[in-house]
Amino acid sequence: MMIAWERPVLLVFALFVAALGAGAAWTWQRRRGERLAALGSEVARERLAPSAKSAAGLRRAIRLGVASVLAAVAFAGPRWGTAREIIRTKGGDVVLAMDASLSMLADDERPTRLERMKQEVRRFRAASPGDRVALIAFAGRAYVLSPLTSDDGALALFLDNLDPSIVGQPGTALAPAITGALDLLAAAQGGAGKAIVLLTDGEGFDDRAEAIKAALRARRDNVRLVTVGFGTEGGTSIPIRTASGVEAKRDENGAIVISRYAPETLAEVARVADGEFIPANATDKGTRMARALASLEARRRAAEAGLAMPARYQWLLGLALLLLLFDAWHADGGRVSTRWLPPVLRRRLGVAVALGIGAAVAPHVVRAQSLSDRALAEFKAGRTGEAIKWYREAVGRGDRTPRTLYNFGTVLLAADSLDGAVDALERAGFGAVPALRDRTLYNLGLAQLLRARRSEGDDRTQSARGALAVLRTLLLAHPDDADARWNYELALRLRLAPPPQSGGGGSREEERKTPQQRDPSGMSPQQAQQLLDAAARDERDTQSRRRRVPQRERPPGGKDW
Repeated sequence: MMIAWERPVLLVFALFVAALGAGAAWTWQRRRGERLAALGSEVARERLAPSAKSAAGLRRAIRLGVASVLAAVAFAGPRWGTAREIIRTKGGDVVLAMDASLSMLADDERPTRLERMKQEVRRFRAASPGDRVALIAFAGRAYVLSPLTSDDGALALFLDNLDPSIVGQPGTALAPAITGALDLLAAAQGGAGKAIVLLTDGEGFDDRAEAIKAALRARRDNVRLVTVGFGTEGGTSIPIRTASGVEAKRDENGAIVISRYAPETLAEVARVADGEFIPANATDKGTRMARALASLEARRRAAEAGLAMPARYQWLLGLALLLLLFDAWHADGGRVSTRWLPPVLRRRLGVAVALGIGAAVAPHVVRAQSLSDRALAEFKAGRTGEAIKWYREAVGRGDRTPRTLYNFGTVLLAADSLDGAVDALERAGFGAVPALRDRTLYNLGLAQLLRARRSEGDDRTQSARGALAVLRTLLLAHPDDADARWNYELALRLRLAPPPQSGGGGSREEERKTPQQRDPSGMSPQQAQQLLDAAARDERDTQSRRRRVPQRERPPGGKDW
């Protein structure tokens, strides 16, 4: 079991406390012995102070020393395991429409306009953690990256991978971004205040009247519109990566394109919508965005969330407190009166209290673990059907920890129950510790891959895309995972062409890892790597084609940046 520490430097203090306690106990015991020796002979000491025994004093010193060490370790902030809790938040519904056109690669804002925009979005999330946020990327058209969600992990993943290739159609059109955000908010439930934040350099090439029309619709729908500018009015060229290196973007006549920040458009759109305009030269735009939306009507929300490695200091402090209470009970001169109790209960009161605490705590622990532990034992014994039965009962009784859901999904995957495996593994992926989350993503991608191989038509395409999305998430975190790369390549083949007759991956079980099955056709690792690289390029091209309008339709204003 892995343990993390919030304040590891205090562990050194715990060692110091232990050494100090041992030294104090030794000194106290020595002086106590000297005082007892002054009473006279051993027989006299037994008669005058029958309770003052050397062993009893040593035991008390040990109890106090251990209690001090436990308290010191608790202050170091130990964390381990997983837990579920209800997270209560309060906020509005916000759509972030982010410019992903080529002009955002201009470096008149360091490092680029695009990266500065991402930084400000992260600051906004830190300042408004209670809001539900949706992400829209736009260039020549708008593309929804994420629906309204409070999952910061998903938002961070989409934000990190935002670049001009994600939308497909080049150019910059402001109206589709505002219209797409309004449509997304129109379907939102919950009654919270709604807002759109348009982040762009303002260099729009679509019909300006359409952008004004969209802003008027936002005003009618009572949606607050905030526009945020990036870049400089002097502008700069747009660096483009080519096979020969980095070159400046050129227009159709061969002239170098100079992209300029256009504040007039953004200010007018915000004014028409009765919103707010944040200029490019403003400092800390993320915090200003949060202040501009502070007047939104907030709604309280409660959601079950998984916590990876929650704080566990309570256990150590509880043990320290019990030791101190036990010591106070047995200390000389501090004994609590129990003369009102029968003699038998007085002699066995400590045992009775311990047994009572155990009886109160044990059933909850046993109920939470016994069913899933039995299911795991059945699976290890090769009785998959019995394991599924016990896991289903454990989940039905409320054991929905990431570990149990992961094991349940893995057993269903081994039993070829792919739909159930996908459902369980999708639920297990949220809130799991990193290692378990990685195995969950791998098995979820494998389940989607197998389902794609057994489907036809649209069902195959949908399952293959699901496998690609999950495995891509895993590969972003672990690009050297050969097994995940192999399955990603197979899913790519399924989506682009008829499926191969053989090949595949293996399930990663938590307790054991089976060797990954390789291609039986004899493909070498170098050939597989070349095929995967080519498939990755095909994937990027296909995603662009899927989102791109027909070639006969020119980019907005005929400009592709």
